[in-house]
Amino acid sequence: MTNERLMELKGREITVLGAGIGGLTAALALARRGAQVRVLEQATELADVGAGIQISQNGMVVLRALDVFGAIPAGAVRSNGVELRDFRVGRVVTRLPPPKAGPTWYFHRADLLARLETAALGAGARIELGQQVVGLEQAGKAVTVKLADGGRIESRLVIGADGVRGVSRAYVCGRQEARFSGQAAWRAVVPATGREPTRAALTMAPGRHVVTYPLRDGAWMNIVAVEDRRDWRKDSWRAEGDITEFHARFGDFGGEVGGLLRRVDRVHLWGLHLHPVAESWHRGQLALLGDAAHPTLPFMAQGACLAIEDAWVLAQSLTEGGLAQYEAMRIDRARRVVAAARGNTWKFHAPSPFREIGQIALRLGGERFAPRFEWIYGADVTA
Repeated sequence: MTNERLMELKGREITVLGAGIGGLTAALALARRGAQVRVLEQATELADVGAGIQISQNGMVVLRALDVFGAIPAGAVRSNGVELRDFRVGRVVTRLPPPKAGPTWYFHRADLLARLETAALGAGARIELGQQVVGLEQAGKAVTVKLADGGRIESRLVIGADGVRGVSRAYVCGRQEARFSGQAAWRAVVPATGREPTRAALTMAPGRHVVTYPLRDGAWMNIVAVEDRRDWRKDSWRAEGDITEFHARFGDFGGEVGGLLRRVDRVHLWGLHLHPVAESWHRGQLALLGDAAHPTLPFMAQGACLAIEDAWVLAQSLTEGGLAQYEAMRIDRARRVVAAARGNTWKFHAPSPFREIGQIALRLGGERFAPRFEWIYGADVTA
């Protein structure tokens, strides 16, 4: 970011709700422009359930523009593309090249959060832990944040980056019922053997698929195993999973991925729910960001990248046209990406003979499959 743009929000008091990837990126982008930023996080420490996260080029351009990373982010693994495999013996169906826009990087989520925290603090943002927000109210041009301990914080602007179940989304949109998608995801990390490829692998089975990719310079492997199911009630992604049930549901996978799955000894279970993109992203002096505005299914690996994009555009819009401009610049893209992720839900779970027919089509046209989403990966909100 050039020096002449650093002080555009000098002295402006802004409160960010939530110290996740979107909230910390927003805090950094706003603080770099001179704002006095306070981040309120309900957790008592900035830790996360061990899991991997993919940041494609559209997210990386923002993180580099904010000086979070240089050309090569330390500890992350650069993707060499994606292998699509069949589940029985791990046979490779086709290989998809990396996006033409630039490489995707695989991070451990805790590592990315730590880098964002360091950058935000270095830019002057304050991060206050153990601050559970229970309500919001506005009077005039001020927003009052009400805390569980009875405290009240007044701010001229509040950014709601507290997720789809946070108080900010409810305040702007009202309470909305989630609809279970019919799928659940099991998440785990296991130590690598050193023989795993740097490509992501997506292994397809009837009613199930497994995504694997390396983390932390290849020292660990990330696993996300998705299955169709109907018996789900909780809308949560932090629930501990039953390891015996996990092995029973995915025990018939063979090849390299089968070997990885058999080494899992602890797993978390996440019921995937459908939530609408918010019709409005702001109310008075409060704006939504990330999952609070546009919760998405994980099948395009764009939840974090969209939040990172939001953070840049929000900070830019506050120096130009305000919150209305921010919403106008983001809402259509968010809707398109969320729709693309939802459209991918069925593609890797087809039963026979449709699965075999689909695999033939992928083998013949795999090179043409990847460019369909260059509009996602090639977007540069910093341009």
